[in-house]
Amino acid sequence: MLSIGIVIVSILAAAYLIFKKYYAPGALLFVGLVTLAVVAVISPEPLITGKKATHLAGLDVFQIFTNLLQTRTAGLGMNIMAIAGFTYYMDKIGASGALVRLSVKPLKMIKAPYIVMVLGFALSLVLNVFIPSAAGLALLLMVSLYPVMVMGGISRQSAAATILAGGCCCFGPSGGNNLLAAELTKMHVMDFFLNVQWSVGWAAVIAMLIAHFFIQRWFDKRDLAKGILTKEDFEVPQLTKEDSKAINAPLWYAFFPLIPVILLFVFSPLVYKGIRMEVVTALLVSTFISLFCDGLRRMNLKESIGTLKTFAEGMGKVFTSTVFLIVCAEVFAAGLTKSGGISEIINSVSGMQAGGYAVFTVMFLIVVGSAFVMGSGNAAFFSFAPMIPDIASKVGLNAAFMMSPLQLTSGMARSSSPIAGVTIAVAGLSGLNPFDLIRRTIPVMVIAIVVTYLRSLMLL
Repeated sequence: MLSIGIVIVSILAAAYLIFKKYYAPGALLFVGLVTLAVVAVISPEPLITGKKATHLAGLDVFQIFTNLLQTRTAGLGMNIMAIAGFTYYMDKIGASGALVRLSVKPLKMIKAPYIVMVLGFALSLVLNVFIPSAAGLALLLMVSLYPVMVMGGISRQSAAATILAGGCCCFGPSGGNNLLAAELTKMHVMDFFLNVQWSVGWAAVIAMLIAHFFIQRWFDKRDLAKGILTKEDFEVPQLTKEDSKAINAPLWYAFFPLIPVILLFVFSPLVYKGIRMEVVTALLVSTFISLFCDGLRRMNLKESIGTLKTFAEGMGKVFTSTVFLIVCAEVFAAGLTKSGGISEIINSVSGMQAGGYAVFTVMFLIVVGSAFVMGSGNAAFFSFAPMIPDIASKVGLNAAFMMSPLQLTSGMARSSSPIAGVTIAVAGLSGLNPFDLIRRTIPVMVIAIVVTYLRSLMLL
């Protein structure tokens, strides 16, 4: 029972610190190191064995952090940093904005406002494959899709809620969660995306689109009848120049963000095995194709090559925001695992008639609750994902199909959190209260989470 108590206290402590707006990676690292230190004191077994052991319990606590930092930075971390560099570069040359502008154009011709809203939601989910940052995508959509939806006849609240929910699933091969899941399950990232993530997620997407249509229309009608909404809520507020500025790149630049996904799909076990294409290689090839085309258009080699600085800056920024978070979350997970509490919970639950499904349910609820309280899908998923392969093998479940719903619902729970970065960003640009937004996204996300859970039970 002591080990289970350590797990519960550690999870509650980490959630409390992050909810109180402590620096999330630091909070997870602090709680993880303290947990490991407690385990080192009370356990007769060393924290590390083999060549990497320091042979001193106190140093082993930090050696775990060292080992994870070395491993993750060189492998998964490099993939994530390269993706971030490419994403920042696409934004710098205006390719991301061109992709969004081109995608939004057809919606202007549709006269049914709530159909436009649902199509805008679906478009956001598709664009998230190529623009993996939920907050970054939301900012682009706020200056392109948001005015189209409001001018079409829906409220600012419905339009903003659509954009907030648009990055909830983190579909595709580019997100940090997906890369970690693919690495932990030893799958090619495109194989994981198409054969696992999409196999679980399609049902949630259909449920979300249908639920979003009826829920937002109901909110608009009810709030308008009660006087909560006024005519001003159906008008587009004037964005500031800072909010609305965008690089006016040609629309054909919209092809650039698609190149890495095309390369990874074509040169994968799903299509052609003869050429091995790594994520970083695909991104570098795509960057230099884009650089060459951008240079020809600018006819200024110095200026075009200078934009590569953005690629490097993006890599550095995502190390502090995501890669370091992954490592800190894994230190936290190591503390929970080394305590023995996770194994004790698994052993006690797996003895039930539906033991494997009970374990999955417990992990599912923990990740959903953590993501909502922390306001970060990454922090929640990174904290518990490393445990899944071992847990799955012990209870006889498929690790990939156990992990994918946790990844999907961590994003859904984040899109329901009032303290999530994307919630605050969308609320700020739309001039709305974050709680006005989440009261519209929570019902949709709850339905999606339930459908994801039920769909996962069919595949485990």
